[in-house]
This record gives sequence, C-alpha cells and structure tokens, in this order.
Amino acid sequence: DVITKAWELGILNLSIPESVKGYEIDPVSTALIIKELSYGDTGISTSAMCNDLANIVIAQHGSDEQKAAFLGPFVEKPILASFCLTEPGAGSDNSSMTTFIKKGTDGQYLLNGNKCFITNASHASQFTVFCKVGKPTGNFMACVIVPSLPFLPSGSVDVAAGREIPLPGGGKIIIGKPEDKLGQRLSNTATVTFEDVVIKEDQIIGDRRQGFKYIIDVLDYARPMVAAIGVGLARRALDVTLAYTRERKQFGQRICDLPVARETLVQMWKKVELSEMALMKAAFKVQEKEEDRGIFASLAKNVAAEAALFCANEGLHLHGGYGFMQEYEISKLARDAHIIDIYEGVREVQNMIIGREIV
Repeated sequence: DVITKAWELGILNLSIPESVKGYEIDPVSTALIIKELSYGDTGISTSAMCNDLANIVIAQHGSDEQKAAFLGPFVEKPILASFCLTEPGAGSDNSSMTTFIKKGTDGQYLLNGNKCFITNASHASQFTVFCKVGKPTGNFMACVIVPSLPFLPSGSVDVAAGREIPLPGGGKIIIGKPEDKLGQRLSNTATVTFEDVVIKEDQIIGDRRQGFKYIIDVLDYARPMVAAIGVGLARRALDVTLAYTRERKQFGQRICDLPVARETLVQMWKKVELSEMALMKAAFKVQEKEEDRGIFASLAKNVAAEAALFCANEGLHLHGGYGFMQEYEISKLARDAHIIDIYEGVREVQNMIIGREIV
C-alpha cells in the first residue's frame, strides 16, 4: 500500500526520463525526496530507490526502443524492479562474479547464475542483471534486462517460501525465501537464481562488453541516494533523541540540560548537518555530470553512513535502558543504520575510491 501510494504521488521511478514518463526529476530533487522518505522509514525508501538503481542504466545507456519497452511499464503500474549485482562470492569485488550469458546456435543468449542480497526480489516484475560474457571467468561484463510477469504490491501471491517464475521466452527465475534481516525489515531482500533464461539482443543494454563501466555509472548515481537514506535516518535519530531528552529528567533536570548529554547532542547535530552538505554537493556533481562526481559520491555515502550510525547509537545511549526496548523508535533506527554503512559499497571501498582519485 505504501509503495502504491508513492507511485500515485509520482515519487517512485525518479530516474525515468521525460521521453518516457512525461516529466523528469533531477538528481538534487531525487536526493531530497529520498531523504524525506528515509526520515519516515529507510526500508521503504530503500525499496523505492531500488527501482531507480535498476532502471538508471536503461535511462543512461539504453536505446529509445529499450527505454520505451523496459521503463514504460513502470509508468503504467506500481511495479518493482531488482538490481542484480551482488553474488555469494562477489560482494565488493564485482569482477569475481560468475553469472554469465553464453550465445547459443540460434543467435540468442542463455543467462545462468546466482545473485544474493537482492532488494525487491520477491516482488520484482523486472530484473537488471550484470553478468560475464561467454563464460563465468570472462573478462567482459554485460547488462541484461529480464522482464517477468507483472507483480503488483497488492498481489495475493505468498512469497514467504520463495517462488519460481517460468518465463514465456524460455528458462526460469528462482527466488529464495525473504532474508531475515537485522534491520530495514520493510525492505524485501532475497536470492535470485537464473536458469537458462533466454536473452535476446534487444535485452542487452548498450555494448555487451561495457558492463563494468555501466556499473560505475550506476553506483555514481546511487551512492548519493544511499547518502540521502543515511541523512534521513540520522536526522530522525536526532529528533527522537531531542524529544526524549527534553522530557526525561535525571539529577533534578532534563537530560538535554546536562552538559555531558548536551555535548553528545551537539555532535549529533553537527554530523547531520555536515552529512547533508556532503549529500547536496554530491547530488549536484551527479546532476552536472562532473568528471569528479565519483569521489564526492563516495564521500557523501561515507559521511552519511557515519552520521546515521553515530546518531542512532548515541541516541540509543541517551535513551538509557528505554532505548534498548523495542517500543522506543531509537532501537529500530539503531538496527536500520548498519546496512547504510554496507550496501552500495562498504566504507573501505569508498575510501579506496577516494584514495585512488586523490593521488
């Protein structure tokens, strides 16, 4: 119901170009929208943002015909997409992926492989899949689009045990049972297996040897959006902590008036504001297609993740024992914050990117 409402409001599928959707949302506005969604719940914003994560490569590198075919359905219905990159043996090291397409005698390709930690997988109507070309150990990567049967959020299909999707063109997709996660439990995550899925030429985005470049382009766009999720959560943690410490009294005064507690609140506020500044600069760099957008995308992602973790953990600390109880929202924020430091590249990977660029 929430995803459907977001679609009706026009704040889903923000990366779809004007030629398909009728209007276009710039990256700065996209970051602001995701930040506000994340202030409410980062699981919802993650599921919503995943459509753009999956579809931006089509918007950036697809032909006009591919944009109409693969982005058009998202304008017509509140369906979800999945971005299939991570594998059990290939997390930060994308070059280690083994999912691959191999050309058959009829000129078409067959897709085989396993992906894990895939957002929206249980409910997805379309899969954007990065894979090797020719063999699992190939040097080139491709990006292919695999549409499946439309699956509306309001559908009655039980996904708790996983599901198998036979494809009309040939082959099948097997979705594992939803992962039981520490946080962001409103965001669906599951494994995806592709078995002899037939891929036609028009399902391959751009040059089938340029997949790695397309991954970089996608992540340069996505990392500021992940930063926006972190900023939204950090501000929420600050606000709920301020509200609690204004009401709760110890030693004859409000907690927020105790010097040691106020110092923590100041540090929380500073991290929120600095992370938002980093986010806005990164979003602007992406919007202007600046050559150095990647380093600022990584900076914003790291700074926002740090703010989210700090504000959630210190906020829980200032709640005292009550913060450890599930009835207080800060405990949920503390669980949700950890994935922001991990997905779309862990902090060490962002530091590797920054280090490479500055030297």
